Formats: sequence, structure tokens, C-alpha cells
Amino acid sequence: MRALSARGWMMATAESCTGGMISAAITDAPGSSAIFERGFITYSNAAKTEMLGVSPETLATHGAVSEEVAREMAAGALARSEAQLAIAVTGIAGPGGGSEHKPEGRVCFGLATESGVISETVEFGALGRGFVRQATVAHALHMVLSAAQAG
Repeated sequence: MRALSARGWMMATAESCTGGMISAAITDAPGSSAIFERGFITYSNAAKTEMLGVSPETLATHGAVSEEVAREMAAGALARSEAQLAIAVTGIAGPGGGSEHKPEGRVCFGLATESGVISETVEFGALGRGFVRQATVAHALHMVLSAAQAG
């Protein structure tokens, strides 16, 4: 994550379906304390609301696995940290838990910087919990790298 260091940025994570795996991937690297400020593991809706300020109305209207919630998670992590960038993930890793409207393997990502908040959804498919979680980590780190390089 030299791109974050080059900008003098710290980052924060807000994780649901990955349960801390993004934070772990970052802190596995020597020197990560120069770029990693903190992580929020908000697996339950109550944790999303209490720790990140996600609106109960947003959760009720869109559900936990939505870009709206991912955006609020990212914005909340940014606001509740000393970071300049926050990445958030919420999804259905499986097995099970999916529905016709929100299938297993769907993950919503939110990324917040001082420039604003973006979000996207990736359909990894029902390929197993481990694959979905690892793919989520990789995609989140790619988003962070892209944002840090773009400024």
C-alpha cells in the first residue's frame, strides 16, 4: 500500500461479511502501522448503527446488503477515525442466506474519502464462503489502491 503512504494517508475499514479479513490482510505487511488507522467489525445491524452511525431507516429500507448501507458504513468509518480513506464491505458470503433479490455471493462495497463516497456491487456467485470472502478482500484492496493512486 505504498500509494497510501506516498499520499500520507491512513485508512480505516468497516467490515461485515469479511469479519476483519481486510484489516488482517493489511496488517500482515510489515510497516502497516504507517497506513492503517483502525478497523470496525460490524457484523450485526446493531453494530452498524451503534459503531458507524448507519441509519436504522436505511437498513430497514434497503437491507444490510446494499450499496446504501455500504456507503453509510464507509462514511461512518471515515468520520469516526483519523483516516483519510475508509473502505466498507457488506455481503452474503454463504452458504445460504441469499434470496432471489439478493443472491449468495453478492457483496456491496463503499469507499469514502474527503472527496465523497462511492459504492459498487459485485456478484461473486455462490462459489463458497471462503472464495467469496477472499475475493471480497482482494476487490476491497484493489478499490483502496485505485483511490489512493487517483487521489
